[in-house]
Amino acid sequence: MAFYDDLLTATETERNTLMNLPLITQGAAGNISLASYTAFLTQAYHHVKHTVPLLMACGGRLSGEYEWLRTAIGEYIEEEMGHQEWVLNDIAVCGGDKEAVRASSTEQTAASRPTELMIAYAYDMINRVNPVGFFGMVLVLEGTSTAVASQAGEKIMQSLNLPKKAFSYLLSHGALDVGHVTFYEGLMNQITQKTDQAIVIHAAKNFYQLYGDIFRDIATRTMPAQ
Repeated sequence: MAFYDDLLTATETERNTLMNLPLITQGAAGNISLASYTAFLTQAYHHVKHTVPLLMACGGRLSGEYEWLRTAIGEYIEEEMGHQEWVLNDIAVCGGDKEAVRASSTEQTAASRPTELMIAYAYDMINRVNPVGFFGMVLVLEGTSTAVASQAGEKIMQSLNLPKKAFSYLLSHGALDVGHVTFYEGLMNQITQKTDQAIVIHAAKNFYQLYGDIFRDIATRTMPAQ
C-alpha cells in the first residue's frame, strides 16, 4: 500500500471525529449564525497568516535528501501567498472590523487559545522535532477544505443571505484544495523512510485534535448549548 493510503487509514478515526463536530456538520448544512461564521473567519485569519511562514520554515529545515520536497514547498508558497487577506475581506463583507482582526485589538478579534496552540505545535514540529511532520498539518487543513468548504460556503451564503464576496476564502479553498490533495498524495508517496512516515502520521493525528479544538471553542462561544 502506498504511504498516502496508509496515512489516511491510520488517521481515519481522528478525521471522522473532526468531521462530525457540530460546527462542521451544521456549517455544511448552512445552519450556523453570522456570529459563528465570523468567529470561524477570525480564527482562520490567525492561522492562515502563518501558512507561508510555516512553509518557509519547513523548507529551510529540510535535509538535502528532501530537495525535491523543498521544490514542492516553493509551489505551495506561490499559491498560498496573501490568502489571509481573502479572509479579512470576507470578514469586512460580513460587517466585521477586519483591521481590528488584523491588529487583534480585542478578545473577540484575537487568536483563541486553541488556534495559538495549533500554530505553536506546527512551529515546534518544524524546528524541534522533524520538519517533514508539518505535512500532517497540510493533510488536516486541505483535506477538511476539500470535504466541506465549497458546500458549506454555498449553504451558509443562502441561509444568511450574504453575497458571494463574503465567501472568497471558503469557496476558493474548496475548489483549490482538490488539486492540492492530488499533489499532496504524490508527495507523500515519495516519502519512503519509516521514521518520517511515522512522524507525519503522529503529527496528523495531533493536528486533527488541535484543529478540532478550534471548532469546539467557536461552538462553545457562538452556538446554543446542545
